Amino acid sequence: MKYDIILSGVGGQGVLSLAAVIATAAAGAGYKVRQSEVHGMAQRGGAVMAHMRISDGEIYSDLIGKGCADMVLSMEPLESLRYLTWLSPEGVVVTSTNPVVNIPNYPEDADLTAALDKVSKKTLVDDKTLAKEAGSLKTGNMVIVGAASSHLPVGMEDLKTAVDTLFSRKGDAIVQSNYKALELGSRVS
Repeated sequence: MKYDIILSGVGGQGVLSLAAVIATAAAGAGYKVRQSEVHGMAQRGGAVMAHMRISDGEIYSDLIGKGCADMVLSMEPLESLRYLTWLSPEGVVVTSTNPVVNIPNYPEDADLTAALDKVSKKTLVDDKTLAKEAGSLKTGNMVIVGAASSHLPVGMEDLKTAVDTLFSRKGDAIVQSNYKALELGSRVS
C-alpha cells in the first residue's frame, strides 16, 4: 500500500498541524511516512506546499511525481487548483471553499467554482462554518482532515489519537474541539 498526498494552503492556516496529525496517525498505525519540507511558511499569507508519502513498504523519495498523487488536500481553494497537475486520474481533491484573498488578482468565486467543477473526484468543505461549530475557528484544519478521512489509509481513531498526542499539552478543551472538528468534517465526505 502506498498513499501520496499533496498538502497545500496559505501560511498561518495550520497546514503544519494538519500534516503532523496525518503523519502521526499513519506512523501510529504502523505505516512508514515521509514528508518534504513545507514551503512558504516563513511569511504569513504565503503559499504553503508539501508532499506526504505513506506506505507499508520502503519509501525511496520524499517527492511525489506529477500525475501520481492520490489526494490534493488543501486549506484554500486557489492553492488546491495550483497543484492539480500532481493529482492522479483516480485522485481526489479535498479543499476548503473559503478563499484567502492575499493577492491583487485573486480569481472571482465563480471562476474558482468553475475550475473545481472540472475535477471529477472532490470534496468541498466550508471549514470555517464547521470550525465555528466545533468551538474554535482554529480547528478548520482538523475539519479538512475529517473531510479527507474516508480517503486516508488511517481510521478516525488513529486521527484522534494523533490529535491527543500532539495537542494534549494545550489542554483538554483544545483536544475536544479538535475531536469535534474531525467528526464534523467526516460528515462532509
